[in-house]
Parts: sequence; C-alpha cells; structure tokens
Amino acid sequence: MKFPAWGKFDKESQQHHHLAHHSMDVAAVFQHLLSLPVFRERAQTAFQIPLSPTVVSRLGALVFLHDIGKLHPGFQAKGWSEGLWPYPKRGHVTESVSFILQAFVRPDHPFVDMVNLLTGWGDGVESLLLASFSHHGRPLSPNVAAEHLDWDKPSASHYCWRSEAKDMATTLRRWFPGAFEEDSALPCNPRFVHFFAGLAALADWVGSYREVFQFQSELDLNYNAEAETRAKSVLSKIGLDTRGFQIRRPPEFVDVSGFQQPNPAQAVIGKTPLEKPLVILEAETGSGKTEAALWRFAQLFTKGRVDGLYFAVPTRAAARQLHNRVNESLQRLFGACAPEAVLAIPGTLKVGRTTGRQLPNWSVLWEDRKHTDPARWSAEHATRFLASTVAVGTVDQAMLAGLMVKHAHLRGSALSKNLLVIDEVHASDAYMTRVLAKLLNSHRRTGGYAMLMSATLGSQARIRWTGESSPTLEEAKSTPYPAVWSSGVPHPEVPDGKSRTKAVELSLDGMESGQAAGLALAAAGNGARVLVIRNTVSRAVETWEEVIRRGGEEQLLQVGGRSALHHGRFAAEDRELLDHAVEAALSTRRDRPPGGMIVIGTQTLEQSLDIDADLLLTDLCPIDVLLQRIGRLHRHELPRPEGFGEPKCVVLTPEQGLDRLTDPPAFDNGLGGRLEGGALNGIYRDLVILELTWRLVSQHPIWSIPDMNRFLVEMATHRECRDQLLDEKGDSWKRYDRQHGGAEAAEAQLARLSWLNREEPYEEQTFPNDDEQIFTRLGEEGAIISFDNAPIGPFGYPVTKLSLPARWSKGVTAEDIKNLHVTPVKEGFDIALGARNFSYLRSGLALTKNDV
Repeated sequence: MKFPAWGKFDKESQQHHHLAHHSMDVAAVFQHLLSLPVFRERAQTAFQIPLSPTVVSRLGALVFLHDIGKLHPGFQAKGWSEGLWPYPKRGHVTESVSFILQAFVRPDHPFVDMVNLLTGWGDGVESLLLASFSHHGRPLSPNVAAEHLDWDKPSASHYCWRSEAKDMATTLRRWFPGAFEEDSALPCNPRFVHFFAGLAALADWVGSYREVFQFQSELDLNYNAEAETRAKSVLSKIGLDTRGFQIRRPPEFVDVSGFQQPNPAQAVIGKTPLEKPLVILEAETGSGKTEAALWRFAQLFTKGRVDGLYFAVPTRAAARQLHNRVNESLQRLFGACAPEAVLAIPGTLKVGRTTGRQLPNWSVLWEDRKHTDPARWSAEHATRFLASTVAVGTVDQAMLAGLMVKHAHLRGSALSKNLLVIDEVHASDAYMTRVLAKLLNSHRRTGGYAMLMSATLGSQARIRWTGESSPTLEEAKSTPYPAVWSSGVPHPEVPDGKSRTKAVELSLDGMESGQAAGLALAAAGNGARVLVIRNTVSRAVETWEEVIRRGGEEQLLQVGGRSALHHGRFAAEDRELLDHAVEAALSTRRDRPPGGMIVIGTQTLEQSLDIDADLLLTDLCPIDVLLQRIGRLHRHELPRPEGFGEPKCVVLTPEQGLDRLTDPPAFDNGLGGRLEGGALNGIYRDLVILELTWRLVSQHPIWSIPDMNRFLVEMATHRECRDQLLDEKGDSWKRYDRQHGGAEAAEAQLARLSWLNREEPYEEQTFPNDDEQIFTRLGEEGAIISFDNAPIGPFGYPVTKLSLPARWSKGVTAEDIKNLHVTPVKEGFDIALGARNFSYLRSGLALTKNDV
C-alpha cells in the first residue's frame, strides 16, 4: 500500500489532510481574497494594470504550489509511524525550490511539462514562485542551495513522491483551467511581488484553519469545489470579507461620537474628499481627534474604499484606554452586527469586551464561548492583528509591516485594506519617524489610506509627511492652527469657528523631589487635584516617598486602601488597576467629590488617560511633550477649589541650568544624554529644544491654548531658532548638538538598513535570521519575566509577567529567567534572577542589588 502525500497532519488524532487538498484550500482563499473589492483594488494598484481572470487563475496556481516541497519523503516521514523512515527528516521550503529546479534539468522529472508551461507565463514567474515558497515569513534567495538534493535516495517502499507529483500536476491542470489560457505575462514589478507574497502568506494562515478546512486524506479530484465553498465561508466568518458588516445609514457624526454636532476641526475631516489617501489633523489635546478619525473610517468603509481600521497609538496604556471608546463607536455605527475591535497587544487576548485564555496547541478559550470563535481568529496571534476588521494597538504593530522581520509581508498586505490611523505622530523619535514615513509611503503606493493626528506637529516634522518645502520661521508661525492637511494640497483647510481656549499661567520652580512634594502637598491641602509628572521613574518614586515622609500619604492616589503612583514599571494587570484609579482620582465628571488629591507618575500620565487636574507640576521637557501634559490640566469646565479657578502649571527645572549637561554630555532626570558605547542615549537628549522651551516659559507667563500652540512649537523646534541659540551658546553647545545630530543620523541609518523596501526585487531582500536584531523603537526592549505560578502582586492580584528595562536586562540569560526564584514579602514579592535581585512593591519594579 502506497501512502498518499499529506499537507497537514494532526499528531494527536493521527489524521492527515491530502497535500493537494491543503494546497487547494490555500489557493482558494487567495483567489477569494483577490475577489474582494478592496484587496483587488490594492492588487491592481500594485500590478499597475487590471487583473484579468487568467492572471488571477495563474496566481492561484502558483499559490497552489506553495508547499510542493512537502512531497519529499523526508518531510512526509514526519506523519509516518516510528521506524518507517530511519533517515534524517527534512523541511519543505528549500525542498520546494529544489523540486522546481530539478524539473528544469531532469528530463524524467514528473513536473517537466508543468514547469515548461509555467515559464510561458512570463519573467515574473520565478519571483512569484519564490514569494509563494516564502510563505513562512522570510524571503527565499533564488540561490538557496537546494538544487543538488537527491529526491530518490533514500527511498521508501510505501511512498512514491513521483506518483504523488503527477497527481499534483493533474489537479493543478484540472482545478486551474483558466491559468493555461493565452494571456499577457504575469507581473514582475517588485511592488506587486511583495504584495503577492503577503497575500499568499495570509492565505496560508487562513487556509490552515483546522476548524473550517476539515481533513480528507484520500485524494478527491473534485475537492476544488469544496475548498472554494469553505474559503468563501471562512473569509466571511473571520472578518476579512466585510460585506456582512453594514453601517445602518450614511454615517453621521453622531453615529461615531454620540454627539449631535462635530466641532470645527471634526467638521473639516467630515468634508475632506474621500479620494485623498493621506489626511493630517493638527488639533489641541482633548479636541476629539479620535472621533474625527472614526468618522473618516466610517465614510471610507461605507464607500468601499477600505475594509478595516488599524488605530495606532504610542503606548499600550493608550491602546487599552482607546479600545473601549472604539468598541462603543462600532456599536453605534453597525448596531447588533458590529465587528468587535481587537486589542492589538501581544499576549492580551481581548476582543470587544471579552478576554480569552491561551490553551495548548495555539488554541484560545474565550470567556463567553464554549468553543473557538472564527470571528476572533485575527486576535489569537499577534501576526494576524492587522488582518482584523478593526484593531487598536501600539504603533509598533504597524511598524512591523515595514521592517525586515518575519511576516512583514503578511502584515503589509493585510494592512493595505485598512485605514491606518497614527495618533500622536509627533511622539515618534528619529528612528520611528523614518520607519513610519517609509511604511506610509509603501501603504499609499498600494492604494492604502492613512490619517495622522497630532496636537503639536511642528513644520520641521510635518514636511517629512507632506513632502512640502521647509517654510521660514515667519511662514511657519503664521500657519493656521488647528489645521487639516491632505494629499496634493499645499495649504491646509482651516476649521471655521473658535475652539474652547484656556489661559494657562506658567511658573518655574526647582526640580528636587522635596520641592515638588512641598508644592503638591500645599495645593492638595487647599482642595486641589494635583497631577505631578516626573521625567524618570526614580524621581517619581522619590517624590512619592517624600510626600509620604511629610505625612501626606492619605492625600496620594489610593489603590486597595494604600497609596500608589503611576509609571511604566508595573505589571500589565496592575497598570490596568492604576489606570482606573487615576481616572477616578482625576475624574472629568462635574460631580466628582471635593477634596485634595496628589497623583504622581511619569510619561504614562501625559496621554491616553481621560483625566483633569486642577494643578499641574511637570518636569521640564520638550515643547510638544509639555503641551501634551498641559492637555491634562483644566481639560473640561468643572467646579474648581478656591485659588485654582484658572489653570496653573509649574515647570520644574534644574537650578544649575542646562549648560553643565553639554561638555561632557550628562544626564539629569531625563534631560540631556549619556555616552554609552560611543552613542548618545537619553530620554530628552535634545538640549536645544529644552532650552528654547525653558525660555518660552520664562518669557511668556500666560499661554493661551490652543491659540499659541503653533507659535510655541515653532519657536522651540524651527531650524532658525535652533541656529540662533547655538550661535549664542557657543562651542560646547555646538559640540553637543553635533553629537545629538550624529545619534539621530545613526538611528536614521539603522532605519534604512532595517527597512523593507518594496520597490526593490523581492528575491534581493535578505532578512536576518534573528528578528531580535531589529526593533520597532530604540532603547525600549528588555527581558520579559513570565511566572509559571503567578505570585500575588502589591495590589492583591496575581502577576503573570514583568518587563525589565533594557539596561537591567544586560547579561540576563534565558537560563536565568527559567531558574528565577520568587519570595513573597509584605505587599509584593522579591525576585532572584541570576546575579540580580529585584523587588516588586507598591512603588513598582526596582533593582535591589548589584545595580546596573
């Protein structure tokens, strides 16, 4: 008895799915994806001409061949009983290349006639075949050393690959008759090949969905009809075919926001022509940019220009906070049949209001289901996030579509169907900005749509996105604000009417923790809700401890009946508790109870959370960040305690000034930079912007927001202002600025080296084997500690994992993490990790010994 070739094998049940069947499953999914209007339009934009039925059939045939290397007996042996193949096992990727190459040179090869037919399809066949074979995520080189593989030695008496290859050729001709008709050559332009690679990989993921594509081990020559039916069904179930989602009426602003009338900036977005692929909205913090983006999505979706939305924000906390708002908007738009928004944070498993739990064999149990739910397929693996109908996550997930990392092509092709919204785009560093700019360019060249949003986007940053020439300082200052920019239009649309303004009184004080604690206690003692934002975790903890030392613990943020603070070194479970506690303490409700309160934290408080403070104490920071923080102050018209009826912001600055940080470079509470391995590292290392921001606070004690936003940002970021300050400050500042510029240039070069260029031939892309060499943002990657038995954290809840800062992770090995030891202590636990010891208490994660 000869064994048939299998394409999928279940070890637990010992069931097989015939290779021709699995190949047809994937090809059917691919062809149905190309039948969907948005994917088809994106493919034709990349193809540069309409896709004929013959071309679509040929592309499907090439996808059918994606696993042809599985015919090798060394691969098939993985599904045989022990002892039937005493030789080394093999894979199927390089074997696929070998199979095709040998068909060209061996006249007895069972695929000789087929490859001769394939070569008649044009010069693009080689690249497209390689892209099909590369469906596991990294491009194959055409020079892969596979042509000398001997398929006949060793052999197996119970399996004949030649016979199975003939069956594959027969089914290929039978199931794709249109591919062999006369037509124009297949495309070979790189942009299309890259798009095809991503769509083929996506089809492979969908076509491997066991719950839909049930196994059939014996070859059925009529199976193609079954595969096509299943493919059509599964695309609808998992939400890639969105035709089942119908917005109940032409979308109005009330449908996305719950408010009857849009504000002026939102109204401009609502009137922006849908054919504009890029829109940039500049408006103040709290002005409803999120609702404007959702309105734009609803309009594009209704007209069939996009099939989904990816809402990218700077942080995980921002994603969590926004996720609920997006779900509420979807309910208003779509009614009972609304798609559930995916929270695109790896390991989170949340869709709509439902959470899931990871089970063995990559399956997920959702809390409101007894079985797996195909509608939540895209949420169950981070690689599939961008295939969601609607997803909210960090900007990193979008960036992975533009970097040379595994599955970048799948992510990019999936993203092409979506409106890509990038919120707080000004928050990106030099590396991220360049990667995002390249991603945006690639997205638009395939016909995709994007919307960028910022409260504080200076002209020097804006021109990277719009491509306009750099304006002079006077021109930049005179540019209207708020403003809406769109593709191909040199001047912005200016919203009619006035936004709500607030006159913020600014003053300066010292940066020491005792001074900050004293100011906060005095204000809280007079009934004020005080927000204190420090640049570093260490300074935030110092300030928190100083308030406690001075007897103010009861006035601090409370979680579980004890004081707490807010920063990034808490477990995800505890961050959610802290987020809710902060939003309650600094509630935006008019009926919030009276009484003083002090909320201390870091940059985690400057965005995402819907909070409103009576008084803001903030460390000196760049102008865009400072305006973002001021957005948390008097955010709404609420009752205020006496003495705090007008918004006041105290900017905490170093008493010695910034000159001492330049030569040699020095770091102080987030300001300046430190030389590490010849590179300048730091949080806010651009001292020129910091000095210009400091001067704006000194020279303008009242800031009218948002009327002065444009003036403030340009006066701290424009090249003319920078040059003038450097001439005034002299050599030490110029040397430092050159070091800072060198660091940014190095990051830009790293971005270029890491970027996936879809304008270059697909087969010339060389991905690193270790994806950890490429990061979505610099300086943010650290070791992740996962606990098998979740210890109880400082707030009384189990903790499943903690992330170490990058500088604490140096030298930490996988063996250290595997053998870590946890000791419970009062209100938390200690961790012994190799030579390092950590504590996780109410103050957050801290290094307790051998500080690095």
